[in-house]
Amino acid sequence: MPDATPAKTAGTRPRILHVITDPRRRGAQNLARDLHRELRRRGQASALRALAPHPDAAPDAPDTLATTVLGRARLHPATLLALRAAARTADVVVAHGSATLPACAVALAGTRTPFVYVSIGDPRHWTASPLRRLRAGALLHRAAAVTALADEARTLLQERFRLPAGKVRTIPNARAADGYPPAGSERERRAARQALGLPAEGLLVAWIGAIAPEKRLDLALDALDRLPDVRLAVAGDGPQRAALERHPAAARAQFLGTLADPAPLYRAADALLLTSDSEGVPGVLIESALAGLPAVATDVGWVRSVVRDGATGALVAPGDPVALAEALAKVLAGDRTALGAAAREHVLAHCELGVVADAWQRLFTDLCGR
Repeated sequence: MPDATPAKTAGTRPRILHVITDPRRRGAQNLARDLHRELRRRGQASALRALAPHPDAAPDAPDTLATTVLGRARLHPATLLALRAAARTADVVVAHGSATLPACAVALAGTRTPFVYVSIGDPRHWTASPLRRLRAGALLHRAAAVTALADEARTLLQERFRLPAGKVRTIPNARAADGYPPAGSERERRAARQALGLPAEGLLVAWIGAIAPEKRLDLALDALDRLPDVRLAVAGDGPQRAALERHPAAARAQFLGTLADPAPLYRAADALLLTSDSEGVPGVLIESALAGLPAVATDVGWVRSVVRDGATGALVAPGDPVALAEALAKVLAGDRTALGAAAREHVLAHCELGVVADAWQRLFTDLCGR
């Protein structure tokens, strides 16, 4: 007998359970937290659960909604049982992040609670081998719906895993605009730099992310080596940090560690640099654009849905530090104010949390009406 799901009261909004891999402040987790907070602000019942703890997770701030951890390991039987129990009080479960896909597929088997999988990366990267592709496809077919961050991603998911067209929807990545205000004056920019211990004068470029192989901070430092008048502020941590702090260009790079709030760095910087080999639609590009910052980014995944080459920043082929340096020099020498304003206008129309939350609520209503 399948588990019974408690019936909704007629006319009420569906109750939502967001599931994240762990409580770290990373892309999938950030989207889940923001959406969870926005739904609650709108009066919709929403809960947030993490499959397992992580040693790098910072504690929740006193003014934020706490994240409950379900178990000791992501796919441990006890964790899956706790997830199944938590889902009994929800009408729709939203799985954010790769490990949440198998967890929800297994834990919710035999129940009447549908789950939505949020695909944020490039499936060509995370299902490169035939075995991974077959496994991911089987799990995706278990979901009631799959969301993609761009139309190109939706088409790829449908074709790669033979998913029905109606199962996959495009819902962009999003951030709340009020969390990333632009620097209104040079005085505010200087104040932001001072608070972070950054030089008050000179051109400053921000790099934000996990210092891991696929993020290619080494390329950012190689590009910096070709721009003697530019400094780099690196926000993040990871396994390559110690080695890259010894890079020849690291003398003009300041490693800030993981920032609880990256907004001050956006206000302090003149541009954002993204150097990844693989991405979906990175939240840092949306955040920096909301802060009125132009971006130079590698043309991977669906980055171009946020960064419009020549209009809001610049796109370059991955793995080319010379092209990165040339593009960054051009953006820094150009009208950064106009580029940043165009970037902000673009993401306000397409990636602002209020706009995107509307699309999520329509999906929830559709799923519960089937």
